[in-house]
Parts: sequence; structure tokens; C-alpha cells
Amino acid sequence: MGQAGMAEAAVRYLRSVRTAAPEPVEPLPRPELRCVGADERAPLDAREFRRVLGNFATGVAVITAPPAAGGGSPAGFACQSFTSLSLDPPLVAFMVGRSSTTWPRIARAGLFCVNVLAEGQDELCRAFAVSGADKFAGVAYDAAPTSGAPRLTGAVAWIDCAIHAVHTGGDHLIVVGRVNALGAEDTDGPLLFHRGRFARLAPS
Repeated sequence: MGQAGMAEAAVRYLRSVRTAAPEPVEPLPRPELRCVGADERAPLDAREFRRVLGNFATGVAVITAPPAAGGGSPAGFACQSFTSLSLDPPLVAFMVGRSSTTWPRIARAGLFCVNVLAEGQDELCRAFAVSGADKFAGVAYDAAPTSGAPRLTGAVAWIDCAIHAVHTGGDHLIVVGRVNALGAEDTDGPLLFHRGRFARLAPS
């Protein structure tokens, strides 16, 4: 199945779970990123790609999803690749690796909350960047109003969404969410990530 076919299958699945009992979702297989012929220019060096793109400073978010209908724990992962997408209708997007073990749980929920982290929440970000641990142990949160996904205490902003569409993009998926509710808190400022390190806004 090609990338377009996999994206269409993901969207069909998300539509079906709204009316049918949830089925286990397996992570999409990691694709071969590129096959080059002898006459083609070699692909970019991955380390150089990361080094150069690391000059683009980003905010840091934690994407969360509510527990499955049958119980269990909520899902969440740290994410740099979050962006606003559309004003009318209100859409946002985030990117997640196709080998992610957290993504199938978010896909199964069909709902998610974006938590924009505040400066000083470095350790919280690190906790959600690991795999296999109980990421919510000791973490304060309440339920976002429409999705029920964890809304992390102390985040500078939260955006409560339903999955609108899923597209493939190389070794990642592009997840588009329709915004149902959102809000911001009066905090010191956002947590930033630049050149492989956390950063903060300088006082104006």
C-alpha cells in the first residue's frame, strides 16, 4: 500500500470508530525514506539536516489523549512540530513519527489536547519524551472540556481538538485537528527549543 493509500486507510478508520467498537490500532510500518539510482544525487546527510533545521526555534507542546473507552491510562508525547493551520474552519496540525507507539492510542481516541508548555517545564517535557514509562505519574492535570484529554497544569495554552484528517509525510504522519475549545493562562512565557536545547524568551 502506498503512502496515499495508508493515509486514506487511517481516515477511514477514524470515521469508523465513531460508530463502531474500537479495534486495536497497530503502528504504521516505518517506510524506506528514499531509494536513489546511481545517476541521482545522494540524499542529504541526516545529521546536517537536523543541525541546519535546529536553527529554527520552536515552542514545545505535549499532545495528550483520553483513556480508551474500556479504561486504562491516558496517552501523551512531547512534540515540537505543532502549528496553527486554518482560521476558518479552526484547524491545527502536529507531526508524529510513523513508528510512534503513542500515536495508535491517540488515533483510537480520535481526540487530543495540545498543551503548550511554559518556561520551567523542561522536566515535564523530558518525561513525555521517553517511551514505555508511566508519563502521567505525579503530573497534575484536569480534563479538557470537549475531549476529556489531560489538560496539564501550568501550560501556557491548551487547544482541545478532534482528529480531522491524517496525511503521510515521509517518516512522519501529519495529523490535522479541528479545534473545539481552547484557552490560555497568565504565565511567565513559553518553553522554547533551539539548537538541541531548551531556551526561554529574554525579557523585553
